[in-house]
This record gives sequence, C-alpha cells and structure tokens, in this order.
Amino acid sequence: MTVSSHGPRSLIITEEFAGQRTDRVLTACFPDLSRSRIKNLIDEGRLTRNGLCLREPAEPVRTGVELVLDIPAPTPAIPVGEAISFPILYEDDDLIVLDKPAGLVVHPAPGNETGTLVNALVAHCGESLVGIGGERRPGIVHRLDKDTSGLMVAAKTERAHRALSEDFAARRIDRAYLALCWGVPSPTKSEYEGNIGRDKRDRKRMALVGSGGKTALTRYTVLKAFGTYAALVECRLATGRTHQIRVHFSANGHPLMGDPLYLRRIPAIAKTCPVDARDAALDFHRQALHAARLGFTHPATGEKLLFETSPPEDFMTLERILASD
Repeated sequence: MTVSSHGPRSLIITEEFAGQRTDRVLTACFPDLSRSRIKNLIDEGRLTRNGLCLREPAEPVRTGVELVLDIPAPTPAIPVGEAISFPILYEDDDLIVLDKPAGLVVHPAPGNETGTLVNALVAHCGESLVGIGGERRPGIVHRLDKDTSGLMVAAKTERAHRALSEDFAARRIDRAYLALCWGVPSPTKSEYEGNIGRDKRDRKRMALVGSGGKTALTRYTVLKAFGTYAALVECRLATGRTHQIRVHFSANGHPLMGDPLYLRRIPAIAKTCPVDARDAALDFHRQALHAARLGFTHPATGEKLLFETSPPEDFMTLERILASD
C-alpha cells in the first residue's frame, strides 16, 4: 500500500478484507479520506481494479486484486467571486431567491472550477457568504442541473442554511417543474416510481435499478398535449434524486426534449410529428426542464414565501412551435 496527498494510491487486497465492500475497505486503509469522498472519487471513474475501471462502491473485494485510487490535486478551497449576472426575485439578510439561467453550473466541481453560480453569489453577497454551509458550496442548499433553468434559494447565514437544508431533506418545500416531453404520458395524471442509482455503463448517467439505488417518486400532470407526439407536463418530486425527472420520464418512454444524456436516438413518435415541430424539438439544445415554482418557510421570520417564474424564451418558443402544428 502506498499513500500520498494526491496522485495514485495502490492497495493489494489481503485475506482479512476479502468479501467486504470496496468503499469500506478503502476507507479503512486510507483513513484520511472519508467514505463519501471515496465514493465520489469512484463515481468520477478514479478507481481501477487490476487495471480496469471500477464504478460500483458496493462491489465485494477479492484477495490478491490490486485497487488503485487516483486522488486529484487539490483545488482552491474557497471559490473566487466573479461578476456573473443572474435574475434576483427576493433578497434579505438571510437568503436570496434567484432564477438560474440554463447553462449555469451551480457550484465548482472538476471541469467547472469557475464561472459557476457560487462564484456569482460570492461576488454579489460578499465575503460574508464564504464558508456558509461549506467552503466549496457556500450558501447552496439544493441544486439544479447545469442546463435546467429556474428557481433556487441560497442561504446567507448559517442559521438559514441549516433550516432550509432540513426543510429540503424533510420534503417541506413546495416545488414544481415544467417539462416538454416526447409523447403524451397516460394516464394524464399519475406518478412514476422506481429506485435510481448510478448507471454502471456510463458514470455520467443515472438509471432505474432493480436492486440498490435510492427510492424515487415523481408525480406528474399533463398540462397540454400536442397531438400524440408531445406534451407539456408539470412534475412534483416526492424525493430528490439526481436527474430524477429525466430518468423517470426516459425510462417510461417519454424522454424530455433535447436531453443530451437520456435521449440518444430519435424517438419513434417523432415520425408522427409535423416537420417544423419535429425539427425544432430535435434541434433543442438542452433538456426542456424548468423549475417553475418554489415555496418555503422563511427560516428567520416564519413567513410563507412562494415564487413562480415562466420558462425562458427558448423553452417558450419550442412550446409555441409544438402548439402551432
């Protein structure tokens, strides 16, 4: 076994560890790394077993195999403020509510160390924000995917961060999303349920899994049907898993329009779509998903706050084209 602050760490499995989970063995042998940190590194594809990438933290280890965990070089702990504009709907001494533009990453991560919403928040709120809820994600209590637009709340004090985080964890937040999907879900008001876990074939994707994963439930209502080829739906989450709406709709035959991860071939229903609508839908450059509603209790005043926004212009344009045919 070799240990260094960054770079590859190698480990030959001895008999005492045989049959145990990979992440638990690595945690025991590398005590300076937390189990969650090790799981994140595995998710990033930084673990090999006998030279082959291993992406399943729960995989049992076997005697004699070599595990190599690649630790990336450290990055600056505190994000630097950057002048990035974003629409603000509400702000006081405790929190800020904003309408995140599509294309804006929420917090720094490998490959997106700058130009994030966190960088913008640090610049807007000042140094008082740094460290609130963690140095790498100051103020962040929930997130949206890079190309999902819509409402977010960020905390400006530790008290607000703690209270909002607890409310999100307990599902006391009123949230609704709007999405444009291929086909028309039937029945028009129902729910999709199924455990979601990491896709073993592609670490960037999530998938419905038969065993393991985390329970996920998405309730939906069809607001508008465009023939039989498309629909505008409202989604409400009973759980908050990564890519939950995108995974559930794709798995049930109604992938979101423009989704770069879960729509990898032209849907068969597109053949029935009028030419202009089909071309606009197939050319849409991101998943057609918008966080349209956000309601919560103010952590300091106890006031009930509710915010709603319309989708951005690209989403609205696509909806108009679908409706015109």
